[in-house]
This record gives sequence, C-alpha cells and structure tokens, in this order.
Amino acid sequence: MSTRRGKRIDWREAALLAENMRAKAYAPYSGYRVGAVLVARKDSESQTELFIGANVENASYGLCVCAERNAVASAVLAGMTVFLGLVVATEGPTPAAPCGMCRQVLAEFATDMPIGLVVGGEIVDKTSLAQLLPRMFNGAALAEAQAKIAKQAKRASARKARS
Repeated sequence: MSTRRGKRIDWREAALLAENMRAKAYAPYSGYRVGAVLVARKDSESQTELFIGANVENASYGLCVCAERNAVASAVLAGMTVFLGLVVATEGPTPAAPCGMCRQVLAEFATDMPIGLVVGGEIVDKTSLAQLLPRMFNGAALAEAQAKIAKQAKRASARKARS
C-alpha cells in the first residue's frame, strides 16, 4: 500500500509510519512486532512513494513473513523497483536491522540504500544495505557467473572440435 508521493525522503514521517505499522503486526507466537516503510520509485520517475509492511507470523515458523519483505512486495506490485531507503521499527530497547533473508531480497533491487532503525517512533541508529550485506549476491553476480560458464563451455566445445 502506497501512502504518499514526494521527491524527498521525510525520515521523520517514515519513522512514525513504521512505528504505526509495528502496532499492526501479527505476532501471536513471538510477540516481536516489526513495522517497515520502504521508499521507492519507478525506474523512469523521480516521484517517490512510501510502502508499508508489518511482520505476519504463522504457526509454521518458516512461513512467517517479515515486515521488510511485505513492504518490498507492495512496492513491486505497484511497479516500483528502485529502492531509495528503508525504515524498520522494533520495540527495543536495542534497534534491530533487517534479517539476512530481507537483506538478500532488498539486494535484488538496490546495491545500497540508507536504513533507519526505529525504537519508539524515533530513528535511533542508521546503517546501509551495503554495510549490512557487504558481499551481496544479486542479479549482476548471477549474470557474471553465467557469462563465465558460457565462455568455458564455448572453449571446451572449440577444443573438442579441434580434436
């Protein structure tokens, strides 16, 4: 769900919205509620939009969905695939960064972006995707590996043809 449009990131607004989303999380098993706000835009546009998410737990823990991935799904469904920033709200007292799975999903769309960590509606720490996932695996890495494999196959085929 998109909440507003603009050209600049209002970090205070995003922090408060993430805190509001945290209150709506479905966390009957862990009690650990998380809210997220993703700032995104379409590739060809400068207007940004906010996309919200909250964690949704399931009795089968592997089926739980994090707040960050819910926000990513909302953005992608709206055609927004350029991610500019993320805010994650947790109860605290120590702020929590996105989990490894969420980091990898974010890396599909951005090699870096600022991430604000919220407790009590305030950003209490800032980090970035590149800091949290320094050697990310993304589409570029996959394309590079596929190109290398194709080149090796071509050389092997050429050697075989010469023999």
